[in-house]
Amino acid sequence: MRSTQQFSITLPNDMADVVRAKVAGGEYATESEVIRDGLRSLMARDRAVEAWLRETVAPAYDALKADPSRGIPLATARAELAAGRRKATGKR
Repeated sequence: MRSTQQFSITLPNDMADVVRAKVAGGEYATESEVIRDGLRSLMARDRAVEAWLRETVAPAYDALKADPSRGIPLATARAELAAGRRKATGKR
């Protein structure tokens, strides 16, 4: 039994150009290798997001549900975010 499957895909011109350039530049041997590497990166990102949700977000949510006093009012959160944005961009 084969361990691969053949697909026919359609890409926007700009993405197709990137795939061709990666092969032409010698970074990859074939277009299939470019696509496989992209899918591996997507799968790794998905695993990282799932781990973050499971290990960070869910426990924080559970802690807040158990003790709502740990939270801050929405207006305070918005003000802190706006202040951080102003500081990061150098705007007043």
